[in-house]
Amino acid sequence: MTRTLGAKILAVALGVSLVAACTSTSNDDPEEPTGPVELTFWSWAPNIEKLVDRWNTDNPETKVTLSKQAGGADIVTKLLTAAKAGNPPDLAQVEYQALPTLVSNDVLADIAEQAKPLKEKFSDGTWRQVTLGTDAVYAVPQDAAPMMLYYRADLFTQYGLTVPGTWEEFAQTARTLRGKTKKHFLTTFSANDPGWFAGLAQQAGANWWGIDGEFWKVTVNDAGTRKVADYWGGLVGEGVVDGKPMYTPEWNKALNDGSLLAWPSAVWAPGVLVGNAPATKGKWAMAPLPQWTAGENRTGNWGGSSTGVTAASKHKAAAVRFATWLNTDAAATTMLVRECAVYPAARDAQSGPALASPPDFFANQADFYPLAKQIADTAAGVTWGPNVNVTYETYQDAFGKAITGRTPFGAAVDAMQTATVDDMRKNGFTIAG
Repeated sequence: MTRTLGAKILAVALGVSLVAACTSTSNDDPEEPTGPVELTFWSWAPNIEKLVDRWNTDNPETKVTLSKQAGGADIVTKLLTAAKAGNPPDLAQVEYQALPTLVSNDVLADIAEQAKPLKEKFSDGTWRQVTLGTDAVYAVPQDAAPMMLYYRADLFTQYGLTVPGTWEEFAQTARTLRGKTKKHFLTTFSANDPGWFAGLAQQAGANWWGIDGEFWKVTVNDAGTRKVADYWGGLVGEGVVDGKPMYTPEWNKALNDGSLLAWPSAVWAPGVLVGNAPATKGKWAMAPLPQWTAGENRTGNWGGSSTGVTAASKHKAAAVRFATWLNTDAAATTMLVRECAVYPAARDAQSGPALASPPDFFANQADFYPLAKQIADTAAGVTWGPNVNVTYETYQDAFGKAITGRTPFGAAVDAMQTATVDDMRKNGFTIAG
């Protein structure tokens, strides 16, 4: 699919004309001013100002001014508002799943021409998240969030459990544990965390959005997603996996006192465990996610962000140079790890000096980051859609009701599909089928 067609599809929601879409997302900056350049940059990463200071010291001809923002939906809302008012920043940190919303609202530029040489620096799955399934490029990947399995090694030994290599083994491990103790669960299924479920579904081959010719394709209730939902619904219904949400005081206590023995999570989990389960330092280990078929090697992502260049920027070429440096330069990515606690998306940085030692919380696992890099390379690529917020909100509501009502999870997946399609049609998107 051409960039022109992709821009046309993604611009439909606001009725943006093809000419306007092509103009706003052009790769070329024929009238870009010469001489000293000043760029504005919005980001929420902790200590990111240290990297901006480093850039400004080394690149006095291109000054970057940082504005710290709240992350998540807040920065997306502010970017939409600023773009509408005609005063967005030149660059912004953007979560991968938010890119389609900003592209469809004409906020981000297509930087494919300048960013093309960067493709080989990232895994295929990571790169796909910034292309939206087209040959356009809407951001430079910053951090990756591959999923893996965290487990209490001491309690696995105590209860005679082995680390499951498949999801079938995981289910049997959950049953075995409940047969030995009623005070512990292997893990919990959380209706509060749609990004967690999305990552698990990606591993199973799910791809909720795609582009089919000149239309959006929406398959939130595809076979992979149903398999994941039915699997977890069965375990919750059987009573061998807990159904309480994550990130609550009760969940923190369960992690800390060992009531929960495992957590399918992402590479950033050690930072969570430091704050939520400090008493368990040195007792955890990390392994690849269980696989749906023995011998496979595949995972999903839970989170991650990128650096986008806005369509309104008058200095796109300079902005791309800064985004490239920030996310691929060896010195910059080392600082991202050490100062911002970011797991870099760039492949070389994943085996760089900043990750030579394991996280302090996992000091007992010397191969933590080498294993994490192997896992990151296997992350499935996905195309995000323009209304992830609607899909995620429906997940929380529908799965919450399914757990409370003890009903099958399949209906919750269908509710996500219906809500997603209805919202897209309401906002002017054309859906295939």
